[in-house]
Amino acid sequence: MRTEKEKMLAGELYMATDPELQADYRKNLAWMERFNAPGVEDRPALLAQHFKAVGQHVNIRAPFHCDYGYNISLGDGVFMNFGCVILDVVEVTIGAATAIGPGVQILTADHPRDPVERRTGLESGRPIHIGSNVWIGGGAIILPGVTIGDDAVVGAGSVVTRDVAPGATVVGNPARVVVPKA
Repeated sequence: MRTEKEKMLAGELYMATDPELQADYRKNLAWMERFNAPGVEDRPALLAQHFKAVGQHVNIRAPFHCDYGYNISLGDGVFMNFGCVILDVVEVTIGAATAIGPGVQILTADHPRDPVERRTGLESGRPIHIGSNVWIGGGAIILPGVTIGDDAVVGAGSVVTRDVAPGATVVGNPARVVVPKA
C-alpha cells in the first residue's frame, strides 16, 4: 500500500488532506515566512536547505510561494522576480540562466476532469521542465505537464498549455508560436 505522498510524487491521484502531506505543507509555510520576511540576507542558503537542488548564483525575489519546495530544482543563475508561484506537487526543473518575470505561475497541480471524481477531493500532478536560457515574461502561466525547451521565450501574460520547442517564442492564451525556432 502506497502512501498519499508516494502517490503524489508519482503523479498519481492522491488526497492532499493526508496528514503527512499537511505536515509537509505546514513546514513549507514556516519556511516561506522566513524566506519572505523583510531584511533576509541569506536567501540562497534558505533555498539550498529547502529545495531539491539549487545551482550557484540563484536569485528569487520575495515574495515567493510554493507548495512544498522539495520538488523544485534550479540551475545556475536562475532569476525569479517578485511574486512568483510554483505549485510543486511533482518535479519542477528550471535550467541554468533562465529568467522569470514577476507574477509567473508554474502549476504542476492537476484535477480530474470528471466532476464526480473531482468532488472526491482527489488531485494529481504532472511535472514541468523549463530548459536553460529561457525567458518567461511577467504574469505568464505554465500549466501541468509542459516542457519548455532551451533558449525559448514566453511572452508576458501567456498561458502555456503545450510544450514549447527549443528557441521558439510563444505568446497569447493559449500560447502560440510567433517566431519559429531558427
